[in-house]
Amino acid sequence: MGDSSSSFPETRVPAEPPPPYDPFFVPPTPPRRPEPKIRFVVLLLLTYGSTYLAVGPSYAISLLAILGAHEFGHYFACRYYRVDASLPYFPPMPLVLTGTLGAFIRIRQPILRKRDLFDIGIAGPIAGFLVAIPVLFIGVYLSTVMPVAEIDDGSSLELGEPLLFQMASWMTFGPLADDEILVAHPMAFAGWFGLLATALNLFPFGQLDGGHISYAVLGQKSTLVSKGTVVILIGLSFFSLSWIAWTVLMAIMLLTLGARHPRVFDEEVPLDRARMWLAGFAVVMFILCFTPAPIQPLDIVTAP
Repeated sequence: MGDSSSSFPETRVPAEPPPPYDPFFVPPTPPRRPEPKIRFVVLLLLTYGSTYLAVGPSYAISLLAILGAHEFGHYFACRYYRVDASLPYFPPMPLVLTGTLGAFIRIRQPILRKRDLFDIGIAGPIAGFLVAIPVLFIGVYLSTVMPVAEIDDGSSLELGEPLLFQMASWMTFGPLADDEILVAHPMAFAGWFGLLATALNLFPFGQLDGGHISYAVLGQKSTLVSKGTVVILIGLSFFSLSWIAWTVLMAIMLLTLGARHPRVFDEEVPLDRARMWLAGFAVVMFILCFTPAPIQPLDIVTAP
């Protein structure tokens, strides 16, 4: 479960030598017929309906705000660098606990420069994270604390709490007793899902957002990082069964697309200091959003 985020086409480096590196050059956008906006609007409305039915209206609005910020972060970064990209798609998933598995955009042309790749890759997680923070803190504030015995019916789910979620809970309610549990308001559930989606996308693997960041920082050394990420996920699957689907998806990506990230022309040009700091911030975001056991038995979601 998670945000599938943007889909980046593979970059094929031409046989002829690349042009001299110009950090200020912006490649022209190839002409393309405008896409009809109706398909994006319809998918957005359907996903609002599926998330509304899954949990409630406050959850639906909050979650779409987080996912939308993430994808529009990618989209506007693409627009800035004149990379052809679609508007965000919001696929509805009515039978899933969250009502959706995320959102994504289509990037229709290769990204040729490291700076562009890094900025487009990191813009989504930062934008989504900045929206998820107030949603999470407001949602936790609206939540309640109850004894576990009063709500455990043996057929519900407990959501693993990322560090940022734990911080919001502690700042609002203080330390909870062993026999108490936070009963999350739907906005808190939306914030939780937004954090999880951010963490999933920041895994330093392949063509995920974290994979783009890892490649921009490490170059071809990121191939080993991608392979190591799959090994770690396999280990996490033994710790929590909720990782199995994500591990299988990454294994399929590894087998079909390979572990090596598509090259950019200026692969040997190091990132500037500001972008290296942003890469460090991406690591901090991952740590704050990650939880080793996302879903366990016990329901902590209330009605809106």
